[in-house]
Amino acid sequence: MTTENTPASPFRCGTVAIVGRPNVGKSTLLNHILGLKLSITSRKAQTTRHRLLGIHTTDDTQYLFVDTPGFQQKHVNALNRSLNKTVTQVLAEVDVVLFVIEPMHLGEADRLVLNMLPRNKPVLLVVNKADLMGDKGNLLPLIQDFDLEFPFTAIVPVSAKKNLYLDELLHAVRQHLPEQEAMYGEDELTDKNERFLAAELLREKAFRFLGDEVPYSIAVEIEKFEMEGNLRRIHAAFIVDKESQKPMLIGKGGAKLKQISTEARQDMENLFGGKVWLETWVKVKGGWADDERALKSLGY
Repeated sequence: MTTENTPASPFRCGTVAIVGRPNVGKSTLLNHILGLKLSITSRKAQTTRHRLLGIHTTDDTQYLFVDTPGFQQKHVNALNRSLNKTVTQVLAEVDVVLFVIEPMHLGEADRLVLNMLPRNKPVLLVVNKADLMGDKGNLLPLIQDFDLEFPFTAIVPVSAKKNLYLDELLHAVRQHLPEQEAMYGEDELTDKNERFLAAELLREKAFRFLGDEVPYSIAVEIEKFEMEGNLRRIHAAFIVDKESQKPMLIGKGGAKLKQISTEARQDMENLFGGKVWLETWVKVKGGWADDERALKSLGY
């Protein structure tokens, strides 16, 4: 609260990269800060494939969070080279970096990302799932090595799923954002359009319901997206790498594809705020993940 003798805090606005190895909770952290499901999540590595901007605006700050793919060490192909290039580009462009780790699983994959972190801008070490460690003091031995290896601006334990200490994280980030006006309207949540978000929600459900049956080799192409009043008509194709993967995705009598599509449609309706008519099918494009032209057509 400000008074005549207390000047208002200057407005701050800046970009914040969320980086880390796959499956440390980067997308979950973004979703809980925003208070809605914007970035897709699953237990599979490579769930996040795109640079996704999430916009969080308060009275005195606009945080422009950039959710990045987890840095990939396995399955070296054109797709993963593209994902890793996205991570390095984001690190070079943002104002602040959040390096997300899990306290129970510090390993070489984390250290690979650690070695990429820029030393010319603020980097905060975010220890996710800190609630699983009990007393905060238990975290210190686990993160001491990282703290010695890199000059972190701050270390912030959080639990994204339980919304613990997220305000402390935002406060720590705000101190390092430039003083400038907001870049987006206060009601804007992302720079991505509904067509992109629809494809992401479909891919998330496929990842969740297929387990390891179709690993890494699935994409989604929105072939038609039309508005009729408040109704969205969406035609989407799942892209798989091999003919043998097609029946896995469709399931007996089409049951698996129907389950995936129904869950995705419900999420779309919640996110878009209107009814969705969704039609899906499966197409085979052999070697798409290592085909530069195919990747470009799919938005990578």
